[in-house]
Amino acid sequence: MTDAAFPTTGYLAWQFSQIIAGRLERALRAEDLTLAQHNALQQVLWTPGVSAAEIARRSGITAQSMGAAVSQLVERGLLRREPHPTSRRSMRLFATAEGSEAAARATTIATRIERETTSPLSPDDKDAIHRLLYRLVEELNPDALAIDTRSLNQP
Repeated sequence: MTDAAFPTTGYLAWQFSQIIAGRLERALRAEDLTLAQHNALQQVLWTPGVSAAEIARRSGITAQSMGAAVSQLVERGLLRREPHPTSRRSMRLFATAEGSEAAARATTIATRIERETTSPLSPDDKDAIHRLLYRLVEELNPDALAIDTRSLNQP
């Protein structure tokens, strides 16, 4: 067992995040997607009609960065924008059929990367880490978990 004081939990979490993000970013190149674009597609599928600003809040990145990612997806025909019914300044985002297909392929990639990066852990360890990370995110960035769970059960 290693010394609990170093490396710190935050450092280890950051290192793991960098590892998984790097692997996912490289693997997503096959779909011509960045991490931000992948996240935008997933968020739109989880919560149809969500705004780019809301996706940025959930993702913990700047609105400008997410706006650029969303604009690229719109230009590629993977997302479409519609005016918000009550806010003239906000646009709602929806996936196109092509966007849903790209997101499904990207999800397969992300699932593979997660499986590979957590392979040293037992199923019980994976469950425990998932529960602990969920609690932390729920406390520190609850917006990241604000999804329409009804959309997760759609075919």
